[in-house]
Amino acid sequence: MPDKRYYCPVEVTVELIGGKWKPVILAHLKEGVHRYGELRRLMAGTSEKMLIQQLRDLEADGLVRRTVFDTVPPQVEYDLTDEGWSLVPVLTALYEWGEKRSARAGIAIEPMMG
Repeated sequence: MPDKRYYCPVEVTVELIGGKWKPVILAHLKEGVHRYGELRRLMAGTSEKMLIQQLRDLEADGLVRRTVFDTVPPQVEYDLTDEGWSLVPVLTALYEWGEKRSARAGIAIEPMMG
């Protein structure tokens, strides 16, 4: 990423958290530490392959921390790094805007399964 040229700060943000699933993953992790299986249930609309790839990308970019516990079967937990926590105001703004937009447009939001 450091060798790439950017012409607007929004480009940097969108490159890190752009797409359909990365902001959703980050929004769930701002609520606390989650095991992989919990994230999978919370994000029923994504494939396992997509979720794993997005988590790997977020980890590689320093936004998410992956902790593996030496248990049988292995337990894996994900949480936000300090850099990830710095995105919370952005995620909150996206959430609130989405709530208002869905109300204005008559878009139903399904309750999250937890």
